[in-house]
Amino acid sequence: MSDEMLSQEEIEALLRGETLEDFSANTASPQEEIKVEDHLTPIEIDALGEVGNISFGSSATALSSLLGQKVEITTPSISMINRNHLEQEFPHPYVAVQVEYTTGLSGMNLLVIKQSDAAIIADLMLGGDGINPRPELSEIQLSAVQEAMNQMMGSAATSMSTVFNQKVDISPPTIDLLNISQNEGTDTIPTDELLVKISFRLRIGELIDSNLMQLLPLKFSKKIVK
Repeated sequence: MSDEMLSQEEIEALLRGETLEDFSANTASPQEEIKVEDHLTPIEIDALGEVGNISFGSSATALSSLLGQKVEITTPSISMINRNHLEQEFPHPYVAVQVEYTTGLSGMNLLVIKQSDAAIIADLMLGGDGINPRPELSEIQLSAVQEAMNQMMGSAATSMSTVFNQKVDISPPTIDLLNISQNEGTDTIPTDELLVKISFRLRIGELIDSNLMQLLPLKFSKKIVK
């Protein structure tokens, strides 16, 4: 251990439960930013945001019914990431839910939420109060989260059918733990170099105020807009 005194920021990070490695990763000089405007036109950005608004608005209603909690999924923000920089984008353990479109659209996307948020959702799905769930996710808990995401995305697909004026179906989603620093679950991430990240603010009662992220290959994003 270094003899140097910790900075106030490092002390606050430790109090939040972060390791100094996490703090260093989060405060390191960022990789060169990929400008979304270089790859998507303003119309395409607006269209993706509108599809996200409509589809995840209905998903919030479905999730609220399942969990017995008020659920809000707010206006999305759209950015670009390079697959080579995923560890910087996702420094903590996450849960990744892979969704494949089978009718109306041909492609897949990935929903990513923090593992700690997934534990709360699983606890609520299994009849708990979500206040102090076990941080580790068992097979039963993962199945509960998978079912919640299945209901969410099924509702989103129904809304997309209305938007596109054609039937949109998905296959049952698959779920994996995602810990990029440990190379866990990385095979679920689309192999495309450039990915579109659509971030939603997810609020569930007084239990969760976090982010729900959707990763789509750039080509698939353009296909949705088209």
